Amino acid sequence: MTTDHATTGRAQASLLLLDTHQVSALLQPHDVLAAVREAFTLHSQRAGRVFPVVREALPTGGVFGIKSGDVSAQGLLGFKAAGFWPANRAQGGEPHQATVMLIDPATGRPLCVLDGNAITTERTGAAGALGLQHLARTDSTRLCLFGTGVQARVQLRFALRVLPALTQVRYLTHDGQPRPDIEAQFQGRCDIVHATDANAAVAASDVVITATPGGGALFDAAAVQPGTHVNAVGTDTKGKRELPPGLLEQRARVFVDDATQARSIGEVQWAAPDLPCTELGDLLTGQTPPRRNAQDITVFDMTGLALQDLTVARMLHTQALAQGLGTALAWPW
Repeated sequence: MTTDHATTGRAQASLLLLDTHQVSALLQPHDVLAAVREAFTLHSQRAGRVFPVVREALPTGGVFGIKSGDVSAQGLLGFKAAGFWPANRAQGGEPHQATVMLIDPATGRPLCVLDGNAITTERTGAAGALGLQHLARTDSTRLCLFGTGVQARVQLRFALRVLPALTQVRYLTHDGQPRPDIEAQFQGRCDIVHATDANAAVAASDVVITATPGGGALFDAAAVQPGTHVNAVGTDTKGKRELPPGLLEQRARVFVDDATQARSIGEVQWAAPDLPCTELGDLLTGQTPPRRNAQDITVFDMTGLALQDLTVARMLHTQALAQGLGTALAWPW
């Protein structure tokens, strides 16, 4: 009797599951930064593809989306299914939910399913950090932060990591009330103080980070002073907005993660179709000269690349296999 090795291999195929605790334990800032930098580089070189984003409102009040892509030369294929379910708060749960799946491009078989919440949080923080490294002035000392949620905090954590001169942080909340918890979290790492006048806080800052649900313009364009850099994080859906009219069109040099995506769901959706935009990956690969005049106002419109999710997920999958982590399920075909 002969053995069909192909049949045997298919029968022994498995699927690795990594839950939120296992993913969080493996995520290290320097590894995430490296993986996200690779994603920007692959995108700039057009070695990796980003497929059209799905982003739809649900009758339940939630928003569901899919970001997917591939890097054929590296055998990397997959997607992230994610969205926002505000009713989760009433159950004590996180409204942002995400799941990442890596797929074998040769067979279409799933290789790994990962909880995507921590991946999304960290890779977005790392993308913001790369924007700060390459666009903000290196002597920036004062930062204005809009938002106090999970993403606002990770953006601040990465900002303090990559801009060592930062010492002063002014944060603003949607209800105008201070948040002692965020002050305690960053105590000793910076001078963090609650602010209530958005325009004054922006005008006094070298770096502005907006990480809110994107309900409308957060400050006036005139408040942004020459030399300021803005990381716009919260606008990732049609209709969302954080930045004021006139800032992108009249005052700033605009950088994006993906030009097509930014025009569809980012801050650039509000600008003229011919607004000049530079993809950050082109800056990292040297296709765009890394010049910044001291008086330039720069904006990084962050909508999130599927390739960021995939390169980080692949890094986690590789580490989990090496360390024997996760739950392997028999997945014959």
